[in-house]
Amino acid sequence: MDFLALERRHYVDVGGRHHARVVVRHPGAVVVVPVIGEDVIMIRQHRVAVAKDLLEFPAGKVEAESPEETARRECQEEIGYLPRKLTPLHDYYSTPGFSDERMWLFLAEDLEEVRRRPQGAEEEGAETIRLSVTDALEAVESGDIEDAKSLIGLYALAHRRSG
Repeated sequence: MDFLALERRHYVDVGGRHHARVVVRHPGAVVVVPVIGEDVIMIRQHRVAVAKDLLEFPAGKVEAESPEETARRECQEEIGYLPRKLTPLHDYYSTPGFSDERMWLFLAEDLEEVRRRPQGAEEEGAETIRLSVTDALEAVESGDIEDAKSLIGLYALAHRRSG
């Protein structure tokens, strides 16, 4: 957990009462919605914290690079595509009740197929899945997609296409 830090924060509420909270400091992360025509590219990988496989969009921690560079790197590592066009869609706090993690959401288009470079056991065992936007939205409705960042990405894509 070299990239996470715990910090005790003190604050005074509107009633003048003092409180202490533990906050998780996080460097931030990206989420990428890779699109080819009417399809999205997702990854199914095992998540130890929830003890099951989840269907997700490529995502990862911002390291010593910009969020855009992180998005390109994560696409290559996880799904074997390099986006020639990245469009910022949103940025948001993932869990502001206890963490300062900010996530940058990108639409990735004009994808060039490249060699996949998985990082870590989860990515090495992951499966790349291509499905239509319609099927992906149905997977949300049926509960097959449970990952919040991927839900946000799909809904952002659907909203963008409807407008």
